[in-house]
Amino acid sequence: MSLKDKLPGQLGFGTAPLGNMFRAIPEEEAQATVHAAWDAGVRYFDTAPFYGSGLSEIRLGEALSRYKRDDYVLSTKVGRVILDEVEDAAARDLGEKSGVFEHGRPNKIVNDYSADATLRSIEDSLKRLKTDRLDIVWVHDIAQDFYGDQWLEYFNHARTGAFKVLTRLREEGVIKGWGLGVNKVEPCELTLDLTEAQPDGFLLAGRYTLLDHDRALQRLMDSARAQNVEIVVGGPYSSGILAGGAHFEYQKASPEIVAKVEQIKRIAAAHGVDVKAAALQFSLANPAVAAVIPGASKPGRIAEDVAALSAVIPAGFWQAMREAKLVSERAPLPIDEVKA
Repeated sequence: MSLKDKLPGQLGFGTAPLGNMFRAIPEEEAQATVHAAWDAGVRYFDTAPFYGSGLSEIRLGEALSRYKRDDYVLSTKVGRVILDEVEDAAARDLGEKSGVFEHGRPNKIVNDYSADATLRSIEDSLKRLKTDRLDIVWVHDIAQDFYGDQWLEYFNHARTGAFKVLTRLREEGVIKGWGLGVNKVEPCELTLDLTEAQPDGFLLAGRYTLLDHDRALQRLMDSARAQNVEIVVGGPYSSGILAGGAHFEYQKASPEIVAKVEQIKRIAAAHGVDVKAAALQFSLANPAVAAVIPGASKPGRIAEDVAALSAVIPAGFWQAMREAKLVSERAPLPIDEVKA
C-alpha cells in the first residue's frame, strides 16, 4: 500500500509556522488557521516537536481536539526530545535553521535518534497532541544542513535506533507508515539503498519545488518511485519566497534567488498565473509526489492554497518556463500528457 493510499488528498497543512516560525503568532490566530484548514477540507496535518519546542504540537492538538480522530491523518517527527529544562531559544545552534524558532517555547531540545528516545518522543508527542495515535512518523533532520560533517554519524544512530523502532511499530499496526523528514536529498538516497530499512515515503522540504528541483530529479525521484516510496513535498513555496515572502532556506533570500523569483514572476504575470498555483501544481505533477503541505500562519492563506490546486494555468506559461530554463527539461509538468 502506497503513501497515497494513507493520505486524504493531495493537500495537507504543514504546521511549522504554528511553532512561531519567524514571528510570534497570537494563540487565536494559530487556532483559527487550523480551523480554516479544516473548513477548507484539509485532513492531513504534519507537525514536529522541533517546531517551537513543542508549541506547534500543543496548538495543533488543541485545535484538532474538537474533531473526530478518525477523520484526519496526523504525522509528527522523532529525533528531538523536548525537556522541561529551559534555555535561551534565540541562542540555539540549529544549523541552517538557527533563529527560525526564536519565538518558540524556551524548552531545551536534545538531539537523540536512539530507540529509547524515539519511543519517548512519540509518547511526549501524543500527550502534546492530545491523541492516542499517530498515522505517520518521520525521522527529522538527519542531514548535513543540521549536523554538517557529522551528519552520517547521526544517520547511523537513526538507522540502528529510530528506523528499527518505527519498522516494528508499523509491523504491529501502531503506526501506518514512516520515513525521513529532511531538507536534503542525500539522506533519502542513502535510506533507499539500505536493505534492512523500508520506508513508506519521505517528507522532503524545499527540494522539489518550482525554484529548486534539479538534484531531486537527478538523484531521487525515479529511484523512490521504483521502490514505491512516495514523496510529500514540504515547503513548496521555498520557505515563503514563492508566496511573496523574503525567506529562502529559512533565511533571508540571496540576491541570486531574488532575481530568479523575479524572472518567474514576470513570466507568471505575462500569462496571468498565480505563482503559488504554479508552485503547487509543479510539485504535484511528478508522479512520485503524494501530497504537498504548505505552511500557513494566517487563516486567509489556506483558501489561497486550496484555490491554487485547481487554478487553470495556460500551457504557454509552462512552455515559457522551460524555454527560460527555469524548470528542468527532466521535470514532469502539468502539460505533459503522460502521468502514469
